[in-house]
Amino acid sequence: MSNRMVCREASHAGSWYTASGSQLNAQLEGWLSQADSTVGPARAIIAPHAGYTYCGACAAHAYKQVDPSITRRVFILGPSHHVPLSRCALSTAEVYRTPLYDLRIDQKVYADLWKTGMFERMTLQTDEDEHSIEMHLPYTAKAMESYKDEFSIVPVLVGALSESKEQEYGKLLSKYLADPSNLFIISSDFCHWGGCQRFRYTYYDENQGEIYRSIEHLDKMGMGIIEQLDPVSFSNYLKKYHNTICGRHPIGVLLNAVAELKKNGLDMNFSFLNYAQSSQCRNWSDSSVSYAAGALVFH
Repeated sequence: MSNRMVCREASHAGSWYTASGSQLNAQLEGWLSQADSTVGPARAIIAPHAGYTYCGACAAHAYKQVDPSITRRVFILGPSHHVPLSRCALSTAEVYRTPLYDLRIDQKVYADLWKTGMFERMTLQTDEDEHSIEMHLPYTAKAMESYKDEFSIVPVLVGALSESKEQEYGKLLSKYLADPSNLFIISSDFCHWGGCQRFRYTYYDENQGEIYRSIEHLDKMGMGIIEQLDPVSFSNYLKKYHNTICGRHPIGVLLNAVAELKKNGLDMNFSFLNYAQSSQCRNWSDSSVSYAAGALVFH
């Protein structure tokens, strides 16, 4: 490989997941073997981006719906956790490294997106600090391993978009979503619950029982709305409950892309396949993060 090729290192390997290719491969295989391919082939998936010890098993349920034989391009939309962005940003790298093998960025699609004037560039530092895209790279590499020389990736860092911006990006990306050779990965965890030292979010509906039951009820309400594929209802849910779904903007972009395609008579449905929590909150001093995995299928 040429020294001039700009590579984004697997900066969270060795902390958020193992840096050993053989160990990582065995872990991913183990989780995937316990998930069923019930709804594929997926055109888009929603899956979590936490450390694999917490969410690896949950994410497998989404990746199990991927058909590598038809996928030639993988769009990965992740929220920005560290840098305030009001738009979407493209990487300055050409290659993303993983402990399994390197993934190439699709420079042709990047050039087309750049020409729209709707994107900015993220520095390599911003790219490597961010985990929301990286946590999907090993799973993408694993899911696509039998076609590893035949696909490319399109990483997009999604900023804190307004509803109208979500609509604009959804419209722009809808033509790519319509192409069966493209897979969209939407990177999101669900409720981040905990007091001021953690997440500053302690919504609790006592009618649901213990705190973790209330969190699950709140998340599943949001998941049900996502399954309706209605971006306005999802926005209204977020305004009402302020659920700390960190990938709400990437989800909003997906829902708007789907709404655009529905106008053209395309039929599709989304279903969630798995839900998990990092721990069960019972006291006000507890904290947890929720994870959900689901898939969008065209008919």
